[in-house]
Amino acid sequence: MSVVDQIEVELKVEMGATTMPIHHLLRMGRGAVIELDTRESDPMRIYANNSLVAMGEIRIDDGRLAVEVTQRIVKNR
Repeated sequence: MSVVDQIEVELKVEMGATTMPIHHLLRMGRGAVIELDTRESDPMRIYANNSLVAMGEIRIDDGRLAVEVTQRIVKNR
């Protein structure tokens, strides 16, 4: 096993965000809808170790949900 195989990276895909009081969250039941600050056509944000690294889109292929990277984010160092 190479050293690269042992590196852990936390990936997070963010579809959107919202702010709501905790009492609203606690009252939600199964099937509740949470309105986000984005439209379905907006790109999703992809984070690696809490740093924005790419943008992407949702794809459904043969019944499987996937995220396709459409743009890499390059940060100047």
